[in-house]
Amino acid sequence: MTPRPYNFSAGPAAMPEEVLRQAAAEMLDWHGCGMGVMEMSHRGKEFMSIVTQAESDLRGLLAVPESHRILFMQGGGLAENAIVPMNLSRGGTVDVVVTGGWSQKSAREARKYAPVNVAASNEADGHTTLPAPGAWQLTAGASYVHICSNETIHGIEFHELPDLKALGSDAPLVIDFSSHVASRPVDWSRVGLAFGGAQKNLGPAGVTLVVVREDLIGHALPICPSAFDYRTVADNASMYNTPPTYGIYMAGLTFQWLKRQREGALTGIPAMEARNIAKAGLLYDFIDASSFYVNRVARDCRSRMNVPFFLRDESRNEAFLAGARDRGLLQLKGHKSVGGMRASLYNAMPLAGVQALVDYMREFEKTQA
Repeated sequence: MTPRPYNFSAGPAAMPEEVLRQAAAEMLDWHGCGMGVMEMSHRGKEFMSIVTQAESDLRGLLAVPESHRILFMQGGGLAENAIVPMNLSRGGTVDVVVTGGWSQKSAREARKYAPVNVAASNEADGHTTLPAPGAWQLTAGASYVHICSNETIHGIEFHELPDLKALGSDAPLVIDFSSHVASRPVDWSRVGLAFGGAQKNLGPAGVTLVVVREDLIGHALPICPSAFDYRTVADNASMYNTPPTYGIYMAGLTFQWLKRQREGALTGIPAMEARNIAKAGLLYDFIDASSFYVNRVARDCRSRMNVPFFLRDESRNEAFLAGARDRGLLQLKGHKSVGGMRASLYNAMPLAGVQALVDYMREFEKTQA
């Protein structure tokens, strides 16, 4: 069987081949019920068993405590930039730490619903470092503090979530973990709400995961649409309106795949974290040792999931991308706002794919010397 190309897309992204094959086998008839999942009633017993299992598997995988509710919503991370302030701001000030393109969008969207204080920003250095939490200018009595814990475009990651209590703030921490959810454990003691689109590490586009602490539910602004009010969604077990049923099913298959993963004595998310550290280390080590390529992000906050890099001679970009495509290395072009290249190393990307990329980068460098 011809191996599939390696897809380095930032999202929608590669999914585990096992998951795709299982979904294909079940496309016309799920478990002998005579229907495909896309054809099921979202309130029928068949789909209810799918969503119940998916939520249970996800809670176990991410070690989500009972203090937090799991919601399956729609609209992606961009919509949550509006939905979160409509639910959590209560008319008060929102603190946002700007570390890249996504947190910039979060701040801009939140301003439509609440006063926003940019507590810190790395814009001056081109989004290549993380502002030290001790220097953040937090608002006394802020409704919440928002960070993007992994910036997909600029390749910056919080390797440790900030402890707001240690910074003297009682505000809940909100994290946009769209592009590194399920790639590492989460310290839920520090998180009031986490949200993320599924299309990077969890499944296809269409599902938005929200994990929200129970005490933060039930305070939506009057302008909040009913379908986006966390109280309504939670009270109806994510079934207030028709959810993205097939996307939830695919995410559920991905959760089961994650549970099966092993790396030495590690299983599940810790196993994936070990793999992700190895994959990112392989690529960053090669880039750092090269005089032909460069990554501009400070080493202490480089993303394990999204690795932007540049050819020092950018006139060779198109030749690099064409050669990569010829070798089955796909979707390496950087985001239009940044340029260069970007390799996204989500959970479904095997170490062999990263090795193939490094081998090609080494070969291309030699041909251009």
